[in-house]
Amino acid sequence: MLTRFHDALRLKTSPAIFFGSAAVIIAFVVGTIAFTEPLDRAVGAASDWLLTNFGWFYVLGVTVFLAFLIFIAIGRFGRVRLGPDDEAPEHSGAAWFAMLFAAGIGSILMFWGVAEPISHFGDPPRGPSLGIEGGTAAAAKDAMNFTFYHFTLHTWTIFTLPALAFAYFIHKRNLPPRVSSIFQPILGEGIHGPIGKFIDIVAIIGTVFGIAVSVGLGTLQINGGLNQLWGVPESAGWNLIIIGVVSGLALISVSLGLDKGIKVLSNINIVMAVLLMLFVLFTGGATLFVLKGTIESFGSYLVALPELAFWNDTIASTGWQNTWTVFYWAWTITWSPFVGIFIARISKGRTIREFVAGVLAIPAGFSVIWFGIFGWSAFDIEMNGEGGLVDRVVEQGDVPGSLFAFLENYPAAGIISVIAIVLVIIFFVTSVDSAALVTDSMANGHEDYNPLGQRIFWGVSIGLITATLLVFSGSGGLEALQSTIILVGLPFFIMAYFQMYALYRALKEDAGELPPMRTREWKQVLPPEEYERREGDDAYDTEDYTVEPTYTSEIPVLRDPYEDVEEIEDDGAPDPGTISARTGSAKAEPQEG
Repeated sequence: MLTRFHDALRLKTSPAIFFGSAAVIIAFVVGTIAFTEPLDRAVGAASDWLLTNFGWFYVLGVTVFLAFLIFIAIGRFGRVRLGPDDEAPEHSGAAWFAMLFAAGIGSILMFWGVAEPISHFGDPPRGPSLGIEGGTAAAAKDAMNFTFYHFTLHTWTIFTLPALAFAYFIHKRNLPPRVSSIFQPILGEGIHGPIGKFIDIVAIIGTVFGIAVSVGLGTLQINGGLNQLWGVPESAGWNLIIIGVVSGLALISVSLGLDKGIKVLSNINIVMAVLLMLFVLFTGGATLFVLKGTIESFGSYLVALPELAFWNDTIASTGWQNTWTVFYWAWTITWSPFVGIFIARISKGRTIREFVAGVLAIPAGFSVIWFGIFGWSAFDIEMNGEGGLVDRVVEQGDVPGSLFAFLENYPAAGIISVIAIVLVIIFFVTSVDSAALVTDSMANGHEDYNPLGQRIFWGVSIGLITATLLVFSGSGGLEALQSTIILVGLPFFIMAYFQMYALYRALKEDAGELPPMRTREWKQVLPPEEYERREGDDAYDTEDYTVEPTYTSEIPVLRDPYEDVEEIEDDGAPDPGTISARTGSAKAEPQEG
């Protein structure tokens, strides 16, 4: 029946995955509107329980993922190419770097560029445990430590792990662009069965919710900017209008396609973002202060990173980490299938070592520059200027309006604020339309042409979820977004551990096992007097000993184990086509039984 309904709608997708995901989304929207208070209490209680008992699991998980990526990159599998062994990278280095910059980074930069550093400056995360007072130099230092911790290596670790797994299984094993494909070494053909479909449904729902949370944050920020400029009320009604406009523009972009829609908008917002950053750097009157502070705080972050990566607020137990770090990790990991598939698409032909280094370092490096410039410029306003940002963000809780309060301290504040609003809108439009395309690919299992209606459905779904969370959830906007995404992120963290195992197992299967390393062998060396004594004793054979270090075998000649051997001579030696022959190691004897 499901297939007949699918065919009647002229869809070209997987009926079980498409309708399963759609059913959950529709049920959530209807259930939230119909049972607002009970559902709000249930989500809040579940989220609080999870934060209290499993916040450490989120914190530890991301650090484990980072260690795994470094291990894979520097080990022997770092040479593995993501695609055919002899295929060059599909994109040039410069083009690849530019596309990595555009991958899911813009919305984060715009919303948190000022809000994150100034929040921690006014209310230090480790104030209770380390005695750091807000508004001091120590607070500024710790604020930038946490800002870099939240938005550089660890954030991009969450994207890099699934992106690497996608790239390997899509380009190397030629599997469908679905999350279930990553589990092929574990499930085998089961990736097309009920378990595989369940994994894909969870991934699609999580992606839709993750993008919806981002659009929700963007909606709050846009509304805050409109309020700052023209006194537009920060209300549910205006939130709905903004969501409708952003979703509508995204659907137009989806209809235009990748080249005319997403690509054009991405190029525009990258240029605008860089120009805005340079404007802040050179017109605020504290250029030298900001540059020196950025460099200094980056060094401080590197020193503090091992501690921050495992910090769980154990002693003070203020609950701060639950609403910041845990929220970030849960939110970011729901984006990971969407961003992961995008990064995998543009990285065909790269080696694993190039991939991990590039995807971790390039966006993280730009984030250091962006947050350094905006963060230290905000500190300068507080410490050397008119101030007011801490009161606005920390005391009044106006996180979405922080960017526009910040821009009031710069020339042509009104015009620049309008440009910032446009930039935020474009970033979120590209997020929605890109997510609609990628989600459709995950539902279909291929990237060929599919009906426009399918892509529009996913765009509309993101808008509906956003409106439901912000307007109909019963909680405050940001609180509702945080509570929901913490729950949605849990299955993604669990799946990430299986992804690491599946990727490592696939690499071992495809690259083969290397034999133990062989080295030159040496005689046993004795002191001269002991050698002379044994030489006169018939009980010892002095041929087994020596006084001067003497080797008994030649240095093994190591050949490339992947080298093709065309001619094989039968001279009684081990087959030169085997790994044991190429490396000089002993050939394993067959096991009986």
